[in-house]
Amino acid sequence: MSTDHDSETDTIARKARQMEEARKRRRESVWYGLGMFGLVGWSVAVPVVAGIALGVWIDGKSPGEVSWTLTLLLAGAVLGAFNAWYWVQREGRDD
Repeated sequence: MSTDHDSETDTIARKARQMEEARKRRRESVWYGLGMFGLVGWSVAVPVVAGIALGVWIDGKSPGEVSWTLTLLLAGAVLGAFNAWYWVQREGRDD
């Protein structure tokens, strides 16, 4: 009975090691790096473009002393920077 349990434990441990090795190999690949680069880029670009679009719309509806386009562009850049920081920290934590 003990031998069956030991062989099952060995099998589970071996599969866990194989999964960990595969995860490490995937992280070292060029495609993984390019994918992460794209993810971070999009996480910055989307809030910036959304801020610009919303700012242009607000400026068109009610022109005033404040340029909402510039204000929301900066807000989108800050939001994008925090978003990129989050993704980089999340991927670094998985190591």
